[in-house]
Amino acid sequence: MKKENFIAWQGEKFTIEWYFDAKNKSQALEYFNEMSVIGRERLTSLLITMADTGKIFNKEKFNNEGDGLFVFKPKPDRFLCFFFIGAKIIITNAFEKKRDKLLSREKEKALRYKEDYTRRVHEGTYYD
Repeated sequence: MKKENFIAWQGEKFTIEWYFDAKNKSQALEYFNEMSVIGRERLTSLLITMADTGKIFNKEKFNNEGDGLFVFKPKPDRFLCFFFIGAKIIITNAFEKKRDKLLSREKEKALRYKEDYTRRVHEGTYYD
């Protein structure tokens, strides 16, 4: 897969990418593609702001979830992500928020994807 297929948004401060598993599947990108036009516009606006300025101060739009994970919050959806070397943000998974608290299974999934991404990048097999 070409490297540009991974990119969700390229800005002055960050490159934001979709995480793909070893089978070239991206749950977050699939979720994004199934969203309404308005939902996609909301997320894209947040990605542009983060990629171009390097920050989103509004915790209702972007927040630290602990364990090195962060979340883009285009209501009612959530896109978990992490920062990586080389000014990258990797979006791991997405879901519709139905409760006040982050679901532990979604956080665990994001942590597994983060570990997989890191390992594959260091092995040199992620961007094949």
